[in-house]
Amino acid sequence: MHSVAITGSGVFTPKNIITNDELVATFNAYVDQFNADNAAAIDAGTVNALAHSSSDFITKASGIENRFVMNKDGVLDPAIMHPTLRQRSDDEPGIMAEMAVDACTQALLQAGRTGADVDAVIVAASNHERAYPAVAVEVQDLLGINGFGFDMNVACSSATFGIQAATDMIRTGTARAILVVNPEICSAHLEWRDRDCHFIFGDVATAVLLERAEDATGDHFVVKSTRCASQFSNNIRNNDGFLRRTRPDGMNDRRDMQFMQNGRKVFKEVLPMVSQHMADHLDDNDIEATGLKRMWLHQANKTMNDFIGKKVLGRTPTPTEQPNILQDYANTSSAGSIITFSQNSADLDHGDLGIICSFGAGYSVGSVIVQRVRANKE
Repeated sequence: MHSVAITGSGVFTPKNIITNDELVATFNAYVDQFNADNAAAIDAGTVNALAHSSSDFITKASGIENRFVMNKDGVLDPAIMHPTLRQRSDDEPGIMAEMAVDACTQALLQAGRTGADVDAVIVAASNHERAYPAVAVEVQDLLGINGFGFDMNVACSSATFGIQAATDMIRTGTARAILVVNPEICSAHLEWRDRDCHFIFGDVATAVLLERAEDATGDHFVVKSTRCASQFSNNIRNNDGFLRRTRPDGMNDRRDMQFMQNGRKVFKEVLPMVSQHMADHLDDNDIEATGLKRMWLHQANKTMNDFIGKKVLGRTPTPTEQPNILQDYANTSSAGSIITFSQNSADLDHGDLGIICSFGAGYSVGSVIVQRVRANKE
């Protein structure tokens, strides 16, 4: 059994930013038009009037101030309110593969590797732009990797589940080095016309390179342990899929074909599950929570993260112990914990312990305990 290390990470950030103020202006314009168009039905009580949103509401509800997106124009058009991405030919790289390659290239550079040093690619994300061929195989080809690739989806926990899969393969000798990449175009599955969730998501792609620890040539993080768990729930769901056209109303603009969640139930049911999962994972590895230098949590909601951090540590974590990137990136599904890790890990000292944890639809929760290794102190 080989020891496994994270030797590089990368984050692709789109150029377009949407602020809360911009988003609210568009949403409220849509609301005004909807209420005007449906005034008679609203007066008759057969249609409910829509309510305005506000930047204060968004910040208090989530901690989000901005989000990056692949397309801004469509989202901010009250007549459209979704991304408008150009049609690409089959001979061009797909948009998810393009994002993934950028993040992977950064991770390879940090690790001092090239595609020739990698054996496999796992594209782990909440939504994939097509059923087949796998986006991972396309990324593999674009990076010149002589090996294999496959896609996987465990919603917001996809990254940590992908890291566990890669770690297991490297430990047992199936591969020496694997890229786990998380291209998330969450703006495409968000219902921007729903006040309860129109502010939640942003777009991004993240990547980590895992390889045998014995092969690491620079500073890295040894993977001490991984753990995944899931239990079924309908409280976070998206019913879109390839069987859509087989249903009588499958091609209609149905609300359940976009992101849906029962926020109150998610908060009540997921937080205890995640907190206990993390506590048990640490305990089973004889690690005191007080010995953690950092927690890189899934970036869904600041209140949720604050609750989890306090439950695990037994006190309120400092911003250094539990960094947040929500205010800048919003919820980026599986990529959130990896953005946080990539941007808030270089300062850790030799021997410092940390835990990456993500959670979401399923319900699912995945955690990765890592330890910092400085190359010049090994």
